[in-house]
Amino acid sequence: MSQWTDRRLLDLLGIDLPIIQAPMAGATDSAMVIAASRAGALGSLPCAMLSPEQIRHEVQVIRSATHNPLNLNFFCHQLHPVDAERETRWKHALQPYYRELGADFNAPTPVSSRAPFDETACQLVEELRPEVVSFHFGLPEPALLARVKASGAQVLSSASNVDEALWLEERGCDAIIAMGYEAGGHRAIFLSEDLNSQVGTLALVPQVVDAVKVPVIAAGGIGDARGIVAALALGASAAQLGTAYLFTPEAKISAAHHKALRSAKDSQTALTNVFTGRPARSIINRVIRELGPVSPLAPAFPRAGGALLPLRAKDEADFSNLWSGQALRLGVEKPAYELTLSLAEQALAQLHRR
Repeated sequence: MSQWTDRRLLDLLGIDLPIIQAPMAGATDSAMVIAASRAGALGSLPCAMLSPEQIRHEVQVIRSATHNPLNLNFFCHQLHPVDAERETRWKHALQPYYRELGADFNAPTPVSSRAPFDETACQLVEELRPEVVSFHFGLPEPALLARVKASGAQVLSSASNVDEALWLEERGCDAIIAMGYEAGGHRAIFLSEDLNSQVGTLALVPQVVDAVKVPVIAAGGIGDARGIVAALALGASAAQLGTAYLFTPEAKISAAHHKALRSAKDSQTALTNVFTGRPARSIINRVIRELGPVSPLAPAFPRAGGALLPLRAKDEADFSNLWSGQALRLGVEKPAYELTLSLAEQALAQLHRR
């Protein structure tokens, strides 16, 4: 499909379609990446919850199936010192649920972790040589970022407002993901903690496009071809879709998550910190309704999830994160390869009718 008028990102990343398959930690593995990549999109592997050995294995599987460009995605948050008092208060807030479900409250609290980009991750990038490296929650320290760029990778990162987009461009990002308020999963927010200031995709994308010189990728609430066309009309060079890919058989999600995606209404998602300690959009379930959605008791990212793990083992539907964007009702049941192609074909058809 060579009929896309804005080729800046296509040429920069070496992809055929202006579609980024979002890296969704815990839900995305090599199967989804391969399918999206073979269709011509940018396949993205989330690495924050994988060990170095797992990342190597997944990349090997992907490279054996396709030579198309690959995006490795990393978190680059700062780890906070453990606050034992806060973690104790948080677990005590959950104690009634432990009692109700028969979970052992006195057992050691499991640790919920997300690895930030560090020396080990940087060495992996230098070893594996992905064509693209994307970051969430800002960028790593300058010395590590310089090494990523020296490896030959194009660097992407997410911004939730214009100030963050400018900050990313000033530090060398090759393209910026403008992540609107509607997006599922963790917010990109990193220069502020004020959730009340978050901007919707329709307003955010054109303002970021006007503010920066690098290509912009629209994300948040884009669930079908109409959303892709709208993103391009707003000046974006591509669209990133996540929730749409959760409806594919390649998505590695629980039965409870699968059911929730297919039954929740458009109004039944919320930004919450109860699962990880950092704001993220999830389908609303019992723990969000009763403790949140934003609880001051939740320990700092990513440790809030540890005390929930024994409850999650007893009741997946009510005590686990059910990440989803606001466009979940647009989801269709298709394999990831077919979904990607149909999104592109329908978007092109709509563009040519204009």
